Amino acid sequence: MGDMVLLSDVVAVSAEVAATSSRKAKTAAIAVLLRRLEPQEVAPATALLAGELPGGRAGVGWSTLSSLNVAPSREPRLTIGSVVETVDEVRAISGSGSAQRRAGALGGLLGEATGDEQSFLVRLFGGELRQGALEGVMVEAIAAAAEVRTEAVRRAFMLSGRLPATAEAALRGGEAALAEFRLELGRPIRPMLASPADTLDAALAELGECSVEHKLDGARIQVHRDGDEVRVYTRTLREITRNVAELVELVRGLDCRSVVLDGETLALDDAGRPRPFQETMARFGAQEQRAELLHPYFFDCLHLDGTDLLDRPLRDRLAALEQVAAGHRIPGVLTPPSEDAAAVFDDALARGHEGVVVKDLASPYAAGRRGKAWRKVKPEHTLDLVVLAAEWGHGRRRGYLSNLHLGARDPDGGPPIMVGKTFKGLTDELLAWQTEEFQQRSTGGDDWSVHLVPELVVEIELDGVQTSTRYPGGVALRFARVLRYRPDKDAAEADTIEAVREMLRGR
Repeated sequence: MGDMVLLSDVVAVSAEVAATSSRKAKTAAIAVLLRRLEPQEVAPATALLAGELPGGRAGVGWSTLSSLNVAPSREPRLTIGSVVETVDEVRAISGSGSAQRRAGALGGLLGEATGDEQSFLVRLFGGELRQGALEGVMVEAIAAAAEVRTEAVRRAFMLSGRLPATAEAALRGGEAALAEFRLELGRPIRPMLASPADTLDAALAELGECSVEHKLDGARIQVHRDGDEVRVYTRTLREITRNVAELVELVRGLDCRSVVLDGETLALDDAGRPRPFQETMARFGAQEQRAELLHPYFFDCLHLDGTDLLDRPLRDRLAALEQVAAGHRIPGVLTPPSEDAAAVFDDALARGHEGVVVKDLASPYAAGRRGKAWRKVKPEHTLDLVVLAAEWGHGRRRGYLSNLHLGARDPDGGPPIMVGKTFKGLTDELLAWQTEEFQQRSTGGDDWSVHLVPELVVEIELDGVQTSTRYPGGVALRFARVLRYRPDKDAAEADTIEAVREMLRGR
């Protein structure tokens, strides 16, 4: 068989990556395997290593997976190609009896797999291997395997939004192939993110020449227009064009031929104050026309009339935004004295918004990264954390999944790191929703708890953090309570353990 790469090789490297906390060791192990792959194996193997099914989800529920009990193969013989074929076959199954036929196809695949491979495949189909945090490690490993700069890989990934396609280009043609990825109208790019700052004054001192803008309690949108064709995407790059007719119409009316805008949208009440975040999100998934009208507030312009602006400083991008969409800009001021910045902050809060974002006017658009060029300032402490498990409630909450186990993202690509629990802030409506939702995302449990695929993000309000030996991250949340779930975010966008520890230093 020579040096042919089998699924067992991928499984071994995945286990090696999970077993070490060293980012360097993870990167090296993945890079060694990537170098051994045939060109057609690079994209699917990259997906597998990142814990994703090649080609995306296949609609297999946990009940189907847990019902499969197939004797394992003694010898590893599954190739990456045969796994891809079965995944494609399972994805194509629909109509009556589809669950049974999916189970049959999966059973056939598992019969060819060793015990270790079976365990890997079941966790893969169940979404358990999906670690958004691994993306950063994968980018570095692809760069090492292809002997190119990490920045070149990161930029191509930001523009394509697809790790497998990025790896394929890097290993096929190096930096020249990676440089071919361009901002394409109609293909969304990963949004640039802000990191928290303790105070407004600290953010102003750190960034120098900056803009201070309202931080809205809305949902992130990215809008692409090419001629009359308008497309609207969410923060996770899902297209919602058909659900937001008023945004499409508004952007079609702007005075330009082509544009890519980044911003927020939200539903407002009659007094012009933001409606609850859930009402804005409900529009994104609506099948029928709903009453709430969405108002866009744009804060960045990434392309205008044939010119890409990603690498231009923010001040140039804001000039382009003013030119094309002045009436729909987010409220804010440029390089203000601190008293003006404080007035913007107070105004944002008075209007029912979350706070402000302070942005470095010299910074390019670093898509997909939560860097230090954009700093968000809120009056209270909040963190976006991943739900790891939930405990069954007692008394009035008997029969409901209540106490949440919360994890912060590991920046080195490991599973989320537990930092606390909370059952506070949960309305009856949320309790009912999460009890049903969690059981659909369960990876097992016991009499008192249910463990989840680590993908749901919840926004937690807290009084601060304290050092703790109880949890592996060495910190614990103080007086944590649920603000809301964040269906617009995935685990890759949760706050890191470093962000939690910084709050400790901030105290």
